[in-house]
Amino acid sequence: MSEAIQETFDDASGQLAIGELEEATALYRKCVELDPTHFDSWHALSMVLLKTDHLKEALGASLQATSLQPNDLLAWTALSQIYVRLHDIPNAEAAKANSRILSLGGKIVREENRE
Repeated sequence: MSEAIQETFDDASGQLAIGELEEATALYRKCVELDPTHFDSWHALSMVLLKTDHLKEALGASLQATSLQPNDLLAWTALSQIYVRLHDIPNAEAAKANSRILSLGGKIVREENRE
């Protein structure tokens, strides 16, 4: 990870910690612009967007996070929460099922098959 992304991510997390959600959102957006493959930035962006009721944007960020790290338990749990808030129960249940698989030690995508 580049120093610029790390600094921006840390600044965003600091803003989130003190309740400055709009500033945190802007900084997390900057992180994903700097590195569209940075999982932590997409996941954090999805969570702050969820907190601020930007549900469709949160969904997009969360889907990006799960595509980057399909075996991340928290990413699937967050995705399920977003679907619940969107009243999309079938997709919420599917994401929850993936969380459950991971919590039991399973894999959604085997690492050796990923490029």
